[in-house]
Amino acid sequence: MGSKKNFEFGGPLGAFSMVTGLPIAVLLLNLACNKTSCSIFHFPSLPTVDEFFSVDALVLFISWFGFQLLLSMIPVGSVAKGLPLKSGHCLEYRCNGFSALVLSVIVFGVLVLFNVRVGFVHDKFLALATSAILFSFALSIFLYVKSFTVSKIELADGGNTGVSVYDFFIGRELNPRIGPVDLKFFCELRPGLIGWVILDLCFISEAYRIYGQPALPLVLVVASHVLYVADALWHEEAILTTMDIVHDGFGYMLAFGDLAWVPFIYCLQARFLLEHPQPWTYYWTSAIAILNVIGFFIFRASNSQKNNFRTNRKVASTSEVKTLATASGRQLLISGWWGLSRHPNYMGDIIMAFSWSLFTGFQHIIPYFYSFFLLGLLVHRSLRDDASCRRRYGSDWERYCKIVPYRIFPYIY
Repeated sequence: MGSKKNFEFGGPLGAFSMVTGLPIAVLLLNLACNKTSCSIFHFPSLPTVDEFFSVDALVLFISWFGFQLLLSMIPVGSVAKGLPLKSGHCLEYRCNGFSALVLSVIVFGVLVLFNVRVGFVHDKFLALATSAILFSFALSIFLYVKSFTVSKIELADGGNTGVSVYDFFIGRELNPRIGPVDLKFFCELRPGLIGWVILDLCFISEAYRIYGQPALPLVLVVASHVLYVADALWHEEAILTTMDIVHDGFGYMLAFGDLAWVPFIYCLQARFLLEHPQPWTYYWTSAIAILNVIGFFIFRASNSQKNNFRTNRKVASTSEVKTLATASGRQLLISGWWGLSRHPNYMGDIIMAFSWSLFTGFQHIIPYFYSFFLLGLLVHRSLRDDASCRRRYGSDWERYCKIVPYRIFPYIY
């Protein structure tokens, strides 16, 4: 048992609520937003057993996971080292996610070229979501059991409280590996994010079949999603310094989020636009596209500045980069984007999210769920980061917050 119980997410009760409630949320949102309606005031009709679950969908999901697992082991791309662990050792990670994305899209294109009806994915969407949920539960149980076979030094501080439901949710083992595969690193960006892209492309294919061609808002939303995922995978090495990799164990929270929540919630805007085409003018779609570009520019520019600062000592030592020295010996960046707010990358992320939802119009609130969810997620993450840094840096963090007073949006929050 850990020496100190420092609960997050509402403690054991909050963990239990999310373990049981999040799968229900995924299914209800996708049931409420369907081909005939998309309203929170219209209780969805219950699906048939075949619509809710099918062996074909389960086999397809497991095959997809296995395919991505094989791609992750192809010896291409760079090999990066993570941050030092408690033992002082640094794990190595094969960063070939962008290649996996390209190969996945090529395979999808070949299937379309040979007239394979990829719209099957749209038909089996709910069953695929159910399969992802079941697989996430199975993987989480495996991870929880596996965590009792490793030494205490390999456990995550936050997921080793001794309270089973909480530890199951947060994740006990920090970096569970099977052979060369780091399961947390693999799941973080591969099956779910690339799966999100493939789901979107299936919706584009269905639009061609149903309407003759996809509407411009659908094309722009899918293009925005593809750019977002491609950018994440092109800069895959950057996630090695994120809270998910460095701090959180790999349990239900990340497993479910990566494999079920991300692909089957984040594609909601694209699926809505397939089932409910929006007749926007070129002026309106152009304005939204520009807003998305602005968000992406802020997101990428701020992340690049942070990554260069963390990995390039020459950049960190130049007079153009202003930093705050701390008693721990680390420097806190206080110039450029990071002088405007403590999380300018979150600001860009939120702007992009709302621009995607704007393509769906103003008649339905459900397609905006992702945007409001992301806003809440990133605000909560900023609070977690603030609490962690306050413990780590003490009074130096107080000085930093006076220099950079805004968490995400300058002069707002």
